[in-house]
Amino acid sequence: MDERLWPARNVAEFAYCPRLFYLMEVEGLHEHNAETLKGLAVHARVDKPSLQSGNEADEGTSRSLTLTSKELGLTATLDMAIVHGQTASPLEYRKGAPARNSGTGEPEPWPVDRVQLGLQAILLVENGFRVEKLSAYYAETRQKLEFDFTETVRSDAMETLTRARQAAAGPRPLPLVNDRRCVGCSMQPVCLPDEVNHQLGLQPRPRKVWPPLDDGIQVIAQTRALKIGVRGEALHITLDQRTDPAGQKTTIPIAAIDTLSVLGPVQVTTQAIHALCQAGVPVAFLSSLGRLVGFVDPMNAVSARVKAAQVRAIDHPDKPLQLARKVVASKIANQRTLLNRNHPAPPGRVIDGLSSCQQAAERSASIPELMGHEGQAAALYFGSFGEMVKGECGPQFSANGRARRPPPDPVNSALSLAYSILANECVGALRTAGLEPALGALHSTLPGRPAMALDLMEPFRPLIADSVVLTAFNRGELAPGHFLKTAAGCQLTDHGRKAFFNAYSRRMDATVTHPEFGYRLSYRRMIILHARMVASWFLGEFGELSFITTR
Repeated sequence: MDERLWPARNVAEFAYCPRLFYLMEVEGLHEHNAETLKGLAVHARVDKPSLQSGNEADEGTSRSLTLTSKELGLTATLDMAIVHGQTASPLEYRKGAPARNSGTGEPEPWPVDRVQLGLQAILLVENGFRVEKLSAYYAETRQKLEFDFTETVRSDAMETLTRARQAAAGPRPLPLVNDRRCVGCSMQPVCLPDEVNHQLGLQPRPRKVWPPLDDGIQVIAQTRALKIGVRGEALHITLDQRTDPAGQKTTIPIAAIDTLSVLGPVQVTTQAIHALCQAGVPVAFLSSLGRLVGFVDPMNAVSARVKAAQVRAIDHPDKPLQLARKVVASKIANQRTLLNRNHPAPPGRVIDGLSSCQQAAERSASIPELMGHEGQAAALYFGSFGEMVKGECGPQFSANGRARRPPPDPVNSALSLAYSILANECVGALRTAGLEPALGALHSTLPGRPAMALDLMEPFRPLIADSVVLTAFNRGELAPGHFLKTAAGCQLTDHGRKAFFNAYSRRMDATVTHPEFGYRLSYRRMIILHARMVASWFLGEFGELSFITTR
């Protein structure tokens, strides 16, 4: 679509929030929540384009009709247009209820609906039709409201179009301050109105306004001889009959899937990948040890402005160090917390040493100096990590230390897999936020390395990956029998990986309180929140960036 042609459906939203318009139409970002998905269901039939045949053609009804005006710089897709000769009447479907007149209490169309229908009427007139009536159908109350296409409606629509162009010509507007309409808005996790205004000192602690959309299914396919295809609107997962004569089958609706991770020799058909991409589901291909080797990224709209801001920040002499100091200091703080919580007798020397490393990291003058403090903290932390693991695997780790190429013992093997899967989660979160995973601040940018994802995951390593490993071993979910010693190092068996992913999924679904904002989110959504905070920081909306720490 020509960038000068703004869909009327979203230009109308400008009357509600300039920033929302900017995000949706200039940066091309959009998110669904439970309410917008209900709206899609309401539109499921009406959005199917008419073939102009049969009864509908006789009745003069056109569905999903697209009109464009180069002169006005406007394009719109009408839910429905009822045509009788040269007279046309646009009809829009809405999921919710109509507004109420403040004086009479009678139902009436919302202002944004009046603007949207007004713009559609203007396009119909330009295409040679006469428009007298405009209609909006509200599914919640099953009411169809009709109003006249007056000069006032036309002028209000044109004024909104002009203001929308003005907003699109400049930088992204700041969000509304403590606006009640932000609650439940599907774009709130992208816009971050309360968080941005809190950082700017315009608003106290943010409200808990993240829209209530349950996280979808995170599908992890790791069994050998597994085949993933598609049937209708669902993934069809089967085992090769030579491996499983019973032919076990699993069917998962694609609409319920958030991500698909494929470990090792699992077959995924082209049709399945195509269906997943159409649904906006990313597919990660990993080695049997969990190393990310490829990523199928759906061609969803992403913000070029966010990526441009990221490139400028990474090339800035000070910005990378500011970001790197925050992630390293938060990581060390969380390492200290994990030791205090899980070590039977936390060594005072180690706890004090980690505190000193954190303070030194916060005032580091260069990236090399910062990495030196990070390395010192890692040596102290992993020097005591084995003592937190119960059973025979803990002493093995203590003897080997943290080693990954190849991992020599079960704990090292589980840690390596946990870090690989967490890095994959961070890649997905960065892509959701419109950031480029390969351009990092702390980690150097090298071919094939998701440097920014590694930066983002640093504060979450102790909170998620290390915690999963400790919990799995100490609860007996992982044991020496779940590992094999091979020439490539110590590896999890199929049963071991299943037990690991069960523990990992529980941790990602657990909720945690953000120390500054005060609301609770699952760890998966907390990672996404931080990715979007970094994006806003690159754009200059956050004065000072902060990352999650726990006590």
